[in-house]
Amino acid sequence: MKKNNSKSMLRGFMLSALLSFVLPGMMVAQFTLGGEIRPRAELNRGYKSLAATDQKASLITTQRTRLNGMFKNEYVLTKLVLQDVRQWGNQKQLVGNEANSISVHEAWAEISFSSELSLKAGRQEVIYDDHRIFGSVAWAQQARSHDMFLFKYKKGIDLHAGFAFHQNDEIVNSHYDGPDAYKNLQFLWMHKKWDASKLSLMFLNNGIGESTDGLANTEKQKVMYSQTIGGRFVTDLNAVGIAANAYVQTGKDNIDRSLSAYNLLLEVSGKLSKSTGLTGGVELLSGTAWDEDADKNKSFSPFYGTNHKFNGFMDYFYVGNHMNTVGLTDIYAKVSHQVDKLSFGGNIHYFSAAADIGEDVDKGLGTEIDLSMGWKFKPMIKFDFGWSTLFATESMQMLKGGDHEEFQQWGYVMITVTPDFIK
Repeated sequence: MKKNNSKSMLRGFMLSALLSFVLPGMMVAQFTLGGEIRPRAELNRGYKSLAATDQKASLITTQRTRLNGMFKNEYVLTKLVLQDVRQWGNQKQLVGNEANSISVHEAWAEISFSSELSLKAGRQEVIYDDHRIFGSVAWAQQARSHDMFLFKYKKGIDLHAGFAFHQNDEIVNSHYDGPDAYKNLQFLWMHKKWDASKLSLMFLNNGIGESTDGLANTEKQKVMYSQTIGGRFVTDLNAVGIAANAYVQTGKDNIDRSLSAYNLLLEVSGKLSKSTGLTGGVELLSGTAWDEDADKNKSFSPFYGTNHKFNGFMDYFYVGNHMNTVGLTDIYAKVSHQVDKLSFGGNIHYFSAAADIGEDVDKGLGTEIDLSMGWKFKPMIKFDFGWSTLFATESMQMLKGGDHEEFQQWGYVMITVTPDFIK
């Protein structure tokens, strides 16, 4: 009996010793593993460009599937996001993964040198302010991420410095003709917050390499650099919120033309009731007139922003299109309403060109109406619905093709499921 008691005491002591080593580590380290399954069906007859005469509506379904892993302790934070993006029906049912469709969306580590200074390195989403210059583009199923070093300092102000550099596989030269929009990039971002106000300032140096076609390995690739300078200011005045953006661009564009462009935004928001909000604003993105000097570019580029968030959900402007053209003036009003698990939104935009489209051509481009509804069915399950239409002008037809007299519409149904596998 005493022998059994001794064995029990020994086992208890060993278990206590083990827990004394393991539990402190578990208390300071955190690991989570989650996922996302997001299919979205879209109805299209006039999305991004005007429908042609007698064009039939199309219906497609795309899906984003993600596995999200994160580890954190007192000196390091890491994240790994694997994703698969597909269009339903594009891959055979007896799939052998010939397309190797799984990709790495994020894979980064943030190392804390102190409570004020850290370094985040790897493939990462880059998001600042209202997503105008840098955004995750989360609406797109593939979203956007950058291969980058990001230094972060926080003490009184937030100060970030980002550095990215791309080149081909050959290490004997510095050529780059890959799929990304830049060869190298550097930026500084400063953010200061007061009681009711926030100010952000940004400097972005964006380098785009010339085509490497015909260049020998020993030849230096020319890089065209543009600079974007500006920021965003937000303040709350009792029941009214005011937001303003101002950016200028200078330097050279991607074909070595002189660049001189700007972006201005002014937005006012408030509450009509506890559950209803109203926002009105105007945004101007400068453009290049049809008769402009061919050696000059006056068209502003929002570069790596979440452009679906701006200028209408039908994506006629700056979503892989409308670059280096006549620019845009967008006058808009938005209303939102929340009822329990339901949210409703209604937006209206009036679009016009910022620069002359042609001789004696009206700058008015049209009016877009966007309606949306979200339903948070359960904590990990959400349904989203939307429908948009555009009343386009003949000037829009000149820019986008198609037939402005046709009925334009786009709609979607999206299901988002975000399970926590380990938490």
